[in-house]
Amino acid sequence: MAESEKEAALPPKEKFSDWYNELLWMAEIMDVRYPVKGLYVWYPFGFAIRRNTYNIIREILDNSGHQETLFPLLIPENEFMKEAEHIKGFEDEVYWVTHGGKDLLEIPLVLRPTSETAIYPMYKIWIRSHADLPLKLYQVVNTFRYETKHTRPLIRLREITSFKEAHTVHATWEDAEVQVREAIELYTEIYRRLGVPVLRSRRPDWDKFPGADYTDALDAIMPDGKTLQIGTVHHLGDNFAKTFNIKYEAPDGEQCYAYQTCYGISERSIAAIISIHGDDKGLVLPPEIAPIQVVIIPIIFKKGAEYVLAACKDVQKRLKKIGVRVEIDASDLRPGAKYYKWEMKGVPLRLEIGPRDLENNVAVAVRRDTGNKEQISLPDIEADVILIFESIHKNLYNNAKTGLLNRIFDCTNFEEVKDKIQKGIATIPWCGKKECGLIMEDQINAGILGIPLEQKKDWKEKCPVCKEETKTLVYVARTY
Repeated sequence: MAESEKEAALPPKEKFSDWYNELLWMAEIMDVRYPVKGLYVWYPFGFAIRRNTYNIIREILDNSGHQETLFPLLIPENEFMKEAEHIKGFEDEVYWVTHGGKDLLEIPLVLRPTSETAIYPMYKIWIRSHADLPLKLYQVVNTFRYETKHTRPLIRLREITSFKEAHTVHATWEDAEVQVREAIELYTEIYRRLGVPVLRSRRPDWDKFPGADYTDALDAIMPDGKTLQIGTVHHLGDNFAKTFNIKYEAPDGEQCYAYQTCYGISERSIAAIISIHGDDKGLVLPPEIAPIQVVIIPIIFKKGAEYVLAACKDVQKRLKKIGVRVEIDASDLRPGAKYYKWEMKGVPLRLEIGPRDLENNVAVAVRRDTGNKEQISLPDIEADVILIFESIHKNLYNNAKTGLLNRIFDCTNFEEVKDKIQKGIATIPWCGKKECGLIMEDQINAGILGIPLEQKKDWKEKCPVCKEETKTLVYVARTY
């Protein structure tokens, strides 16, 4: 490897924090040098990953009866302050706008930390009858939270640039509960498309969304054993409906409060993709979200260069025709330097084409996920590339799922938990009582992540605090 390439080498992934931070700029995902703490700039390459990821999110939501909308960034103080429990959850994180030019505003404005108090005054106006329900809207917006902890690109931000939040309205509590379950399934499918297996759990009451009846969440496990919350779904009951007077006329003419849900995914989804799939060479991207899915490397010698380049252009044209995002690297870099560059950017498939390959009517295909090389037929290259993409996605997901399952440890006492959460996620029995849960968190110096939505059957153990028999396991983990 050339000296310049050695200087640009990534730290090993086992040094996860260093690896992650270096990869973001070396692969041109985000630039952290913006002169406001907690705000970052998307490079075009990183933004293309974001666009492809959010295209999947939009597709799945649109196909399930959701409609995209857009509400204002600014929320009047009087609307924001209406829901006391909700405000209590965000009061330390709010950015305030107090002036318009040099004039002091009569009503201060909040930069949305989340949009319940921006959206629900309009729902009060829009919803009149049971025929208006269910209402299922979503938006993709930036939100602002004065994060005082250690900020980290894509993970802990002061401007969340890519917050997908859905807000639904229903006639009954039970209808809203059905929507919560649907949202969890939709999010699970989104992450399956991204190659990311998830843990699904219900947050303990002291960790639920402010103003919600309950919160279900999805988490991914990161390379350092910590978990990253990558999706939340909240059953709001009629709490916000009563605050904002959201009512509908039932078939019998009675005026009834509506029931609501809200659920969100942010650019943490991209942090999970980068962290789970990446390796010591850089990004490893699922084909569906890769900005460049195939890079063609012409293997050129003095003799026959034009012939090789013409063949590469023909392959590029054919692949583009079936919707593959493909580039030819005909730069003056040595082949090894080209391989290094495109491996860093996580391009799923490299095609090498030289004079000898053309004599045999083949290309050499090199997979980014495994490094395996194989010859594929040039006449059948479209079908072969699509099959390789499917295989790459399946392999990435299965490897990630195996990695997740191998880092979930069943425990029965606090000492076991303290040991295992250094490596991953512990499960431990819990009676469900808040006082026992808080004692448990204090004893193990880590949080109860949540109650798995899928519990073991025919199983009983004792709560390690009160010794009461229980059928409930909880996840315990270190979190971001």
